[in-house]
Amino acid sequence: MDAEVRAICERIDTDRNGCISKLELIAAVQKDPKVAAFVLPDQDSEHRSDEETFDAVDAIFDQIAVGKQRIKYTDLAAHFEKASAEKIDNTDELRKLYDLIDADKSGSISKLEIIAAVEANKEVADFLLPNLDGADHVMESEATFDIINSLFQTIAGGKRRIDFADFKAYFKKVTSVSAARPIHRESTRVFIIGPGFGQKLNPRQSAMLTNAGYQAHFCHGIPNPETPHFSVQQYLDHIKEEMDAFGPDVVCAASKGGVYLIGLWQTGLWRGPSLLINAHPSCKELPKGVPIVLAQGGNDEVYPTSRADLERLISTGTENKCFLYYAGNSGPMASGQRTRIGDKHNMESLVLRDCLPRLVDATLCADGPEAHMLRSWRERLSEERREAEQWMGYSPEVLRKRWVTRGMDEEKLQEVLPGTEEYAHVMAMFRATPKEPPVYSVTPQATWDQVQVRSIHRVENGPQLDGCTKPYFESLRRNLEDQGVEFEPGTHTCWAFHGARSEAIESIVSNTVAGFQPLASGTRGANVWGSGTYFARDAKYVADGGFCGQPAADGTRQMLVCLLMTGVPCLGDPDHKGVLPFRNKPHRYNSSVDSLSSPEIFIVQHPGGALPAYLITFA
Repeated sequence: MDAEVRAICERIDTDRNGCISKLELIAAVQKDPKVAAFVLPDQDSEHRSDEETFDAVDAIFDQIAVGKQRIKYTDLAAHFEKASAEKIDNTDELRKLYDLIDADKSGSISKLEIIAAVEANKEVADFLLPNLDGADHVMESEATFDIINSLFQTIAGGKRRIDFADFKAYFKKVTSVSAARPIHRESTRVFIIGPGFGQKLNPRQSAMLTNAGYQAHFCHGIPNPETPHFSVQQYLDHIKEEMDAFGPDVVCAASKGGVYLIGLWQTGLWRGPSLLINAHPSCKELPKGVPIVLAQGGNDEVYPTSRADLERLISTGTENKCFLYYAGNSGPMASGQRTRIGDKHNMESLVLRDCLPRLVDATLCADGPEAHMLRSWRERLSEERREAEQWMGYSPEVLRKRWVTRGMDEEKLQEVLPGTEEYAHVMAMFRATPKEPPVYSVTPQATWDQVQVRSIHRVENGPQLDGCTKPYFESLRRNLEDQGVEFEPGTHTCWAFHGARSEAIESIVSNTVAGFQPLASGTRGANVWGSGTYFARDAKYVADGGFCGQPAADGTRQMLVCLLMTGVPCLGDPDHKGVLPFRNKPHRYNSSVDSLSSPEIFIVQHPGGALPAYLITFA
């Protein structure tokens, strides 16, 4: 926290106890011009009524406190740091580029002005057509002209000219990637209800939180609530006293300790971020307006609860504030074996891949716990993989910028030459290993390191992109926005690999309607996570698993690198037959995965949900 923000906090904190109440914040804004300018920077104090000020500050406090009675200095600082970061965007850069294109200074730009600017100005060309040679001779290259023409039509939406709002909206939409917003664990206070959390019986679970760096407090001075005729009410005041003394940001409970957390919710003693591991049978409804993560194993032998009942329970909470982390079984393979086994009452997956701390962090995310977990999936990738994906882009239109044809030719494959930046980034994705050991590992890493890439070809299929992928991409964006979820390329889209027999690869690449046919797809011999087209996070798994068919006469095999439009996924299930569960009625989940902690398999159920981008031939 910088000195300026600390000084503001101290001006607000009149009783100097290190925390700020809503009353202190409102009073400081009303009486102190410096505080008012900091808290409400975009409002004119001279023309703002007391009631407007009260309402504005009241809303800000509630947004920061998420149910708590007081907030810490760091809470206030983090909120305004985030608000400031959201305001400091690339609008100025976009305006500069727009003005370079707007040669006649009319305030709008035509297609001809874009062509002229691309030919005359390298900065404009590099921004609009990155990694494309020949941009300085647009009128001599039909392929480059077609790319600009398509770009203009996409931005303009049928209009003859583009204004700055159109320009800004488009480039914000196709370039934004959100990482999991940082939670400062060292300053986060986690209050843990002792009974049921297994500090002795399941010590790894408790150790995950303390080792993650949180300030953790275990409340042990309360009995087992699952005794006959037990009254939880008499112990809630004791818990509240400990909570008040500790000042938690998050309250966690597991198993039988959930009885106490439910009591705190019902009495209003705690309405802040909450993590409940194992849904206690007495939990029939979640409190409104409270950020809650509910974690449950599909093989829970103590509180066996069906997935449908858990989904019904999570739906009683507030939309986008509640998240069900469910770890269930895959379906059986033809051999009868399962590729994944779901969690029991002691949830094994929580102590792997930083899962439990990420769920705690998720309860604190201003955009909702589900959004945080989806963003955190990218953190399971290596830094090299993330850098390569960032360069490649996360939307169909960004991919099209590298095309050298209109995508209308009969030949849909264009070779990517070794030594180019594009080749290097595709290779980085192909070679990448995840941060943690994958669940599916067939051969040693050393064997994979010996694999030789013979060629990389870019897939350029205009009718498929324009007629199938792009409409689905836009409908997915609208679907999420209708649910109050901001669409984020890189979070709601991702890169993955797909293997198939050579004749299937040819069909996927050349089909001008839809490359993938999800309802006719599945894994070899079994739909272990439900029907749909299956993709793997890691290229090694596609090759190891034999998904690329028999090698050709020269010993080579092939796999596709694909951009997936995953939206908000749910955990897959062998009973999913093309229709996924509801997320928020009438909206359903958009795809499915094999794990909500760190997915390695993605399943799409719509033909437009996957775009074949590159074909890799290897041996």
